Amino acid sequence: MEAATEAFVAHRSLLFTIAYEMLGSAADAEDVLQETWLRWVNVDLDTVLNQRAYLVKTATRQALSRLRVLGRRKESYVGPWLPEPLLTSPDVAEDVELAESVSMAMLLVLETLGPVERAVFVLREVFDLSYDEIAEAVDKSSAAVRQIAHRARAHVAERRPRGVVSAAESRGALEAFRRAVETGDLQRLLNLLAPDVVLLGDGGGVVQASLVPVVGADAVAQLLGRIGAEVSLELAQVNGGVGVVLRLGGEVSTVMGVRIDEGLITGLYAVRNPEKLSRVEQVTPVSR
Repeated sequence: MEAATEAFVAHRSLLFTIAYEMLGSAADAEDVLQETWLRWVNVDLDTVLNQRAYLVKTATRQALSRLRVLGRRKESYVGPWLPEPLLTSPDVAEDVELAESVSMAMLLVLETLGPVERAVFVLREVFDLSYDEIAEAVDKSSAAVRQIAHRARAHVAERRPRGVVSAAESRGALEAFRRAVETGDLQRLLNLLAPDVVLLGDGGGVVQASLVPVVGADAVAQLLGRIGAEVSLELAQVNGGVGVVLRLGGEVSTVMGVRIDEGLITGLYAVRNPEKLSRVEQVTPVSR
């Protein structure tokens, strides 16, 4: 039991990150880890040649099963569904590939993939597993996994953010965004927003949020300009990049992820569902 515990703890952050990137839900990722642990403690470790590979395979299979359940749950979800935001440490932002992979924008791109495509993309492109390792995890041949990886890579490439924005540029843009919202400066907001910017709000039917996307710089600026007097805004490391935490009466009411393309804000992802805001008061470890 001690050896099993040590091995699991050593790889826990990796397993959580894989499950989270496959599911977009920290709560469900934790459930996957619990299921993985229950299977791991019953394994004869003397028969396991590569503990990391075995744990990744087990966690991936559990995440795939849960991903299909989540798909059915999302069909009846009230309004837009957004990934559960995480407060991440500054060192995550320094790992550009990891930071992009856990960003709200990328997680929404991954939502457009099928379950197996998503698993293959995450395991290959983010965690650099071999095709043979992935094949065993998703119960496909290596040749099939290569084809799936090629399709998924092309699919994601068409939809991922355009133009690399440095961490300093992102923070500068978000600091200007924060000031514009707090002061109700619509013109400054319009200068920061792309003409076709989209704001998605996830209230889950629990709290008020737009049930349809808010599209266009004018509409988004008008909406944001009305909330500055009601809430306080602070910048935070959210999902590997700079995000915005909104507080009402000192309590977190909204966590906003931001997508920036070629210097302009093209996506705002406002998570308001209280069930998804439990991980923004302390850092959640993620790793590759």
